Amino acid sequence: MQKTLKRPKSAAAKVKTILVTQPRPDSDKSPYFDLAGKFKLKIDFRPFIHVEGIPCIEFRKNKINLADFSSVILTSRHAADHFFRICQEMRMPDLDRFKYFCVSESTAFYLQKYVQYRKRKIFFGRQTIYDLIDILKKHKEDQFLLPCSDIHKQEIPDTLEHNGIQFTKAIIYRTVCNDLADLAEVNYDMLVFFSPSGITSLFKNFPKFKQNKTRIAAFGQTTSQAVADAGLRLDVRAPVPDAPSMTMAIEHYLRKANK
Repeated sequence: MQKTLKRPKSAAAKVKTILVTQPRPDSDKSPYFDLAGKFKLKIDFRPFIHVEGIPCIEFRKNKINLADFSSVILTSRHAADHFFRICQEMRMPDLDRFKYFCVSESTAFYLQKYVQYRKRKIFFGRQTIYDLIDILKKHKEDQFLLPCSDIHKQEIPDTLEHNGIQFTKAIIYRTVCNDLADLAEVNYDMLVFFSPSGITSLFKNFPKFKQNKTRIAAFGQTTSQAVADAGLRLDVRAPVPDAPSMTMAIEHYLRKANK
């Protein structure tokens, strides 16, 4: 029997329950908990996807020699974790010899988990690949490695190619849908997504899903597009100028929907 996911009964019903498709925040100071208190909400957290590392033996089949590269472009902490994992499994010595180009400052500081932080070796942008282009062009003679997932934003390699950055894409981890069978009898007024893979997981777990009165929130342009491509109605979009975070966008929506 195909699994389904229950929906709220009333179109005019206030939002009382929200499912965030990410892990529960480590800190109790998360804005999600502030949101729950302010609007008397029940907010649950459940990752719809997880990542798995590509085994070293599988990576070797791509015939990518890490020693051929002088610089690494890191777009997330996942990319960093699995790059250093592969290096360790392949017994790659002297990781401090690489130059690291990170899309954000937080990712750059995260590298201290693996290498000594040196300003001449670690560079970062504000948040996107576009912020890195001017920095990358100053190192145009370098051989760049782009560690990524099997499912990644095509705009990243496209932007690098458009700007004449020579790079090799290395798939070192994959995105996998979680089993959500235990949610089949659970009712949420709003589902919050952060990646197209989350939408894929929704329909893999619940092929007959119909949105009906469920509110859908999405973070990022690619996630919003995935919502539209799936034939779903997008009720909450972030980031937007007056709501740069997901919690701020939800709060703006709740001020109208729950009054």
